[in-house]
Amino acid sequence: MSIVADAREQGQLLFEGNHLIQLGGRRVRVTEVFWAYWRLAAERQAMFFRRVDGEQAPWTDDAVLARHRFTNAYRASDRVSQYLLHRVIYDQERDALDTILRVLLFKIFNRIDTWEHLLDRVGQPTAASFSVEGYASALDELLSEGRRVYSAAYIMPNPRLGADRKHRNHLALLEMLLHTGVLAELEQARSMRSLYERLCGVPSFGPFLAFQYVIDLNYSPHFDFDEMEFVVAGPGAVRGIRKCFEDTGGLDAAGVIAAVADSAQDFFEMTPVPTPFRDLWGRPLQLIDCQNLFCEVDKYARVAHPEHSLGRQERIKQVYRPNRRPLALGYPPKWGLPLSASAPEFFGAT
Repeated sequence: MSIVADAREQGQLLFEGNHLIQLGGRRVRVTEVFWAYWRLAAERQAMFFRRVDGEQAPWTDDAVLARHRFTNAYRASDRVSQYLLHRVIYDQERDALDTILRVLLFKIFNRIDTWEHLLDRVGQPTAASFSVEGYASALDELLSEGRRVYSAAYIMPNPRLGADRKHRNHLALLEMLLHTGVLAELEQARSMRSLYERLCGVPSFGPFLAFQYVIDLNYSPHFDFDEMEFVVAGPGAVRGIRKCFEDTGGLDAAGVIAAVADSAQDFFEMTPVPTPFRDLWGRPLQLIDCQNLFCEVDKYARVAHPEHSLGRQERIKQVYRPNRRPLALGYPPKWGLPLSASAPEFFGAT
């Protein structure tokens, strides 16, 4: 019996309060935040397509989504990921070592303006020409002007490699990985897990960041691993899961994400949503997308379901501000989607 049919037979198609459902072959107890997860995913994806289809703002009637900043349902659709695809990976053909270096250099700072400043001051990074001092001096300029060099999206610890500034230590770390052959070793990975385990051993990366970097490297033409192989839950996703579930039936965070991804279509059918979920031109939500959505529902619930706060005062820090620049869209060519990162198409304001 399907999840939908089973839920209806048991009279459990409820969207308020805590109740039992079937997930991953187990009975788990969910809260109303669990159903908000599916509404958030469907509406956030609908907002994405409304913008792509040329509709004018506002793109949603959901007051929380209209006021606050949330990532897309699909990680690869976010503006920074799109920039990585078009301008860092697929702007021209490169060998694997140069691509790996470029991806890690971009992602360590994860800011478009930082990357563009580095290119302007130092030029295109390559394994043969990489210079810690050149890039460090360029970043010193930004800091002297009171500008940020890091994104707030990830907090990457300082590797403590002898420099007095964090950005210099991160550049030294990248140089060390290059000169000791670690970056070249990454080319030999034969699974997403083996690539992840090698990155986990890098000082200051840690499990969650290493997994995020694996996803970014896997966008490139030099790796072709299945995004459904495994997932690592970040702190935000763990908080979101705690808000969605009273009892996970013994599933750990990664197990919850995997079970949710496997049954996503059933849950979209179960959950009343203003607009049915529309996938990414035939590509279903992957583990990384479901992980991110748990992080986003943690934020969403701070306003929509404050009764599920985790013992602290919570708010959403980032206010949504429409970006009026055209959005270039394209995905890894190996995905076989209509929009390719090697020849992105431009759409209206986002």
